[in-house]
Amino acid sequence: MTNLKFDAKVSASAQEALEPHVRPMYSSLGSSRMAIIEFRSLERTEPAPGTEKEASVRVRIVGLELPNPEQEGAVREAQRFLHLQRTARGTLDDDGQLELDESTLRLTGGQLAWLESARLRAGLGYWARYAERLVHGPDLTVTEVRHEMQALAEGLSAVLNTATDHSSDDDT
Repeated sequence: MTNLKFDAKVSASAQEALEPHVRPMYSSLGSSRMAIIEFRSLERTEPAPGTEKEASVRVRIVGLELPNPEQEGAVREAQRFLHLQRTARGTLDDDGQLELDESTLRLTGGQLAWLESARLRAGLGYWARYAERLVHGPDLTVTEVRHEMQALAEGLSAVLNTATDHSSDDDT
């Protein structure tokens, strides 16, 4: 696994954004701040094969902004949404419909757009893994490939909540 290491230096603009928060953070040990950061890779370490060292990449914060108290809720919501997108999981029921797992449902907080986004992410992840297994699985006959592609198309259509229309070749 490659390790990520943060450089102690930050860009001048990032330091400027941090400056008003230094004294309050010092005065209130254990306090935290939300931030939106941009970091850039600076160098990498590639150990020789057979050594016990791990590969690493060192990054520096080159852009940073901290929201004011009125903006913090929006930034926190964006963080929760990004986390949901990264971790959305689900399974297919007996009818081939996607069911989000309990932890994903908790993260959505009942928000319809978040639920749909998580459902789509989990569904696409399922069918991507399915396709990956086909690519790296045993050699298939043309008939088997067609059958598997039909299953993949029907699964993706189910994720999109659309019926597969075989009467037309249009991709609308």
